[in-house]
Amino acid sequence: MCGRYAASRRPEDLAGVFEIDRWEPEEALEPDYNVAPTKEVFAVLDRAVKDADDPRPVRQLRKLKWGLVPSWAKTPEGGARMINARAETVHEKPSYRRAFAARRCILPADGYYEWVTGTQERDLEVEGKRKRPRKQPYFVTPADGSVFAMAGLYEFWRDRTLPDDHPRAWWATCTVVTTEAETTPLAVAPADGLRALADIHPRMPLMLTPDRWDAWLDPARTDTEELRGLLAPPPSGLMRAFPVSTAVSNVRNNGPELLRELEAPEESTLF
Repeated sequence: MCGRYAASRRPEDLAGVFEIDRWEPEEALEPDYNVAPTKEVFAVLDRAVKDADDPRPVRQLRKLKWGLVPSWAKTPEGGARMINARAETVHEKPSYRRAFAARRCILPADGYYEWVTGTQERDLEVEGKRKRPRKQPYFVTPADGSVFAMAGLYEFWRDRTLPDDHPRAWWATCTVVTTEAETTPLAVAPADGLRALADIHPRMPLMLTPDRWDAWLDPARTDTEELRGLLAPPPSGLMRAFPVSTAVSNVRNNGPELLRELEAPEESTLF
C-alpha cells in the first residue's frame, strides 16, 4: 500500500516536468515531507476548463484531497480509508471504475515511505527485558532523482446539505493506484539485507514512466482493456530505498530532515 509520501517540488517545477498549461497561484501548496491521508496534494490531470469556450482538455495542476469519495457516496467519511486502489481490480470495483474510465491523474511525489518490522530481535532480552522490534521506516524514491509519477484517480463529490455557491459544496478527491512490489534487485539497495522493494512491503504505488503520461491522462481513452495495459509495472531497477528516521511515523513531524538517509536502521526500543 501507500499510506505516506513526500512531495516537496514547487508548482513551477512540476509545470515544467509535466508540461502544465494551467495552474492557479492560489492553489499552491507548501512542500510536504510527510503527506498523510486527507491532506491536500498536487495532481496533474487533463480536463476542460470550466466555463471556457474551448471544450478540449487542458493539462492542469490541481489541488485534491487524498482519499477518494465516490460520487454516489452519501457521506464523505469513507474517503480517509480509500487512499489506495489496486491495479488488478481498479476497473471493476464500484468505488473506482468510473474514475478509472474517465478521471485519471498523476500524483507527483519525491517518493513514498514504508515501514518494516524487524524480526531478528523479537526474542532477544537485554537486562531481563525483551526487546520490542521497532517499525523502521524506509523511503523509496527514483534512483535518478526524478519525480515519482504515481498513477492516480480523482473524483468529485457533491455535499447536498450545502447550497451550490458554498465553497465546500464540491469535494475533489483522489487515490493512489498500487501494484505488486518489485522482486528484482533495487538500483541502489540499503546496506541492511533488504534487496528488493518486496522485502519492504508486497505493494507499492504504480509508477508511470514519461512515455505513458499522455495516454494515462487522456480522458478520451475509455476502453477498459487498453487502459489496463497502462497498468503494467515499469521497468525494474529504477528505484532505490534507504532507512530514515522514525520521526516520520508521527504525522505532525514535517521537514526535509525526514528524508535524510540513515547508514543503518535505528535501534530497537525496550518494553
